[in-house]
Amino acid sequence: MAGRGYHRVQSPDGMSPVLLFIPLPMSIKRIETVVLAADLAGTAVFALEGALAAMHRGLDLLGVMVLSFVVALGGGVIRDLLIGATPPNAIRDWRYAVLAFVTGLLSFVFHGAARELPALLVTTLDAAGLALFAVAGAQKALNFGIGPFIATLMGTLTGVGGGAIRDLLLARVPLVLVADIYASAAFVGGVGLVPARRLGVPPVAAALLGGAVCFVLRMLAATHGWQLPKAAV
Repeated sequence: MAGRGYHRVQSPDGMSPVLLFIPLPMSIKRIETVVLAADLAGTAVFALEGALAAMHRGLDLLGVMVLSFVVALGGGVIRDLLIGATPPNAIRDWRYAVLAFVTGLLSFVFHGAARELPALLVTTLDAAGLALFAVAGAQKALNFGIGPFIATLMGTLTGVGGGAIRDLLLARVPLVLVADIYASAAFVGGVGLVPARRLGVPPVAAALLGGAVCFVLRMLAATHGWQLPKAAV
């Protein structure tokens, strides 16, 4: 039994690629389901984080909605543009934008409860979102024929891109460049997923492996203050 999906093919004039909606094997459909589930779950988590950052800086409702959207979808949009998945999922699939905006709006409406979330819970949610985006980004890059190393980088970019844009909008040095191990955790998660997929490990199992590695490393780094070496100046 076959699923359906988008395939990139050359246009009749041979000048530009187009997307055709054609049947796909069930194995590919299963992989796409894993990517979609991880993407949507990460979108909700990072939208909440973006809303919290906006409210902590005293932004109004518009600012909260903008940061929710940017943090949740910024990394994925950059990834899709780089690997040629255009238009990006965040634009083509209405669920992404709606999920980000609804999460931001609910966070604003219930700002009292959102601001009282324990620091450990926020860190845990952030680590979970990072893991989800890292595996989703790496797997999607593999789906588009990207090599293992660059696919791992695309997973890392998916996880940290939105947060970097958030920090630029808030006029501060991106935390990913100065905080304890963060982008490195996403990269290691991709390193766990990509070889597993190359060895034929089922997509769900490979995603769980890569996500678990990323999540555990990020939580340990946040708990114990692990950091990469810095140059003495």
